[in-house]
Amino acid sequence: MSKKDKEHTESAQVEEVQTESVEVEEQEADQKTAEEKLKDQLQQEKDKFLRLFAEFENYKKRTAKERIDLFKTAGQDVMSALLPVLDDFDRAYLEISKTKEKELLKGVELIGNKLKGVLEQKGLSLIKVQKGDEFNADNHEAITQIPAPSEDLKGKIIDVIEKGYKLGDKVIRFPKVVIGQ
Repeated sequence: MSKKDKEHTESAQVEEVQTESVEVEEQEADQKTAEEKLKDQLQQEKDKFLRLFAEFENYKKRTAKERIDLFKTAGQDVMSALLPVLDDFDRAYLEISKTKEKELLKGVELIGNKLKGVLEQKGLSLIKVQKGDEFNADNHEAITQIPAPSEDLKGKIIDVIEKGYKLGDKVIRFPKVVIGQ
């Protein structure tokens, strides 16, 4: 073999090694890209899972809150139906208190206290309104306006016609009032 042939063979071997090394590098690059692709897919799936899990947790919390609210106000229809009965009972008590029959008054008072106690246990509460309080359209229902008996009662409550009630935090009947103008 001549020197030229040796050089040619060596250079062919070097080229072959370089070509093989380039091919190996390309295969490694392809493997890395495949690995990176798999990692990206895994990250995307993890992200989807976390979002789905968070949505499910929010759904559970929301339905639990709605369920609690439903139980709190489940008796609203019954309570609203009982309010006129409670009003009539208060009127009857006022009329009986005008008589001289104290035993009858005591019996009616006991029944009234028991009825009010049961309704309070179920979440019903009276909205406290007194004559002379400031009128607020958000909290009171004005039935009528009359001329104020004095200057300090202008825009204030003159009389309470019907009591207001709340069931838990929800107003089921606003107090009906007369205001001074």
